[in-house]
Amino acid sequence: MGILVDKNTSVLIQGITGREASMVAGHMQDYGTDITAGVTPGKGGEVVAGVPVFDTVREASKDNEVDVSLIYVPPAFVLDAVRETLAAGIKKMVIITENIPQQDVVKILHLAGEADARIIGPNTVGLINPAARVKLGAIGGDNPDRCFVPGNVGVISRSGGMTAETSWMIKRAGRGVSTSVGIGGDPMIGSPPKDLLKLFEQDEETEAVVMFSEPGTHFERDVAEFLERGGFTKPLIVYVAGKFTEEMPQGTVFGHAGAIIEDESSKPSHKMERLKKAGASIAHDYDEILDYVSEL
Repeated sequence: MGILVDKNTSVLIQGITGREASMVAGHMQDYGTDITAGVTPGKGGEVVAGVPVFDTVREASKDNEVDVSLIYVPPAFVLDAVRETLAAGIKKMVIITENIPQQDVVKILHLAGEADARIIGPNTVGLINPAARVKLGAIGGDNPDRCFVPGNVGVISRSGGMTAETSWMIKRAGRGVSTSVGIGGDPMIGSPPKDLLKLFEQDEETEAVVMFSEPGTHFERDVAEFLERGGFTKPLIVYVAGKFTEEMPQGTVFGHAGAIIEDESSKPSHKMERLKKAGASIAHDYDEILDYVSEL
C-alpha cells in the first residue's frame, strides 16, 4: 500500500504548461502515474504530454477524477492555486514551488487545516510509491528505478536530493521503500515528520522508517515526544546532517530556509541525543543507515 498515493491515484497539475512542469509530467506518465488534467489560466484547450489543459481547476475536475493537485505555479500565485484547489473539493496537494512569501504560507496552512486537507511541501521534490508506480513531482527524475525499488521501508527527508540518496542506501542494503516523501526544506510545511509517522504507523506494508534530518526547526523534538507517547512503534532510523553547523554563528542559514540553528534544541547533536533517548536508532555517519537497515 504505502502512504498518500496508490495505483488508483489521479493527478491534476497546476502550471502544467511551464517548462519544468511539462517535462515532469512526461516523466511521471512514463513511470505510470495517471495525470487526468492540467491547469494554466488562459491556456485552456491546449494539450501537454497528452494531458488536456483547462483554464480553471473547477473546469478540470468537472469531468475528470482528481485525487491530488501538483502545484507548479510561480510563488506569488500559490495561495490562489491552493484556494482554487480547495474550492473544487480536492483535499490533497503537493506544492513544488519554493520562495513562497511567508505570509502566504501561513494562510495556505491555515486554509488547509480548516478544510482538513493534506499538503506536502512547499519547496518539495515530491513523493513516490514504487510498488504502485506513482510519483508526484521531479523525484527520481526520468529514471526512478535507479534509487527507488518496492519494499517495506518508509523514507522521510527534509532534502529533496537526499530523499533519493536515502532510498538508494535502502536499496543497497537489500531492501526497498514503501513510500519516499520529500517533506520540503522550508521552516513552515504542510506535513512535518510526525504527521507522516502517523500514516506510516497505520500502513501495514511499512515495517520501518528512515528519516533524513537537518539543523533547524523543532520537527525532531516533536518526533521524539511522539515516540515517547507510543505514537510510532516501528523501528525509526535517523540521520541528522550538518553537525559542522554548530561551530558557526547562531542564526546562520545553511542551504534550505529551514536549516537555521535558533536555539540549543535545533542543533544536530541535541536532536540526535533527544531522538536516541526516545528510542530511535541514530546513524552518526550516513553509511550507518546501511547497517541499521540490513539488521531489520
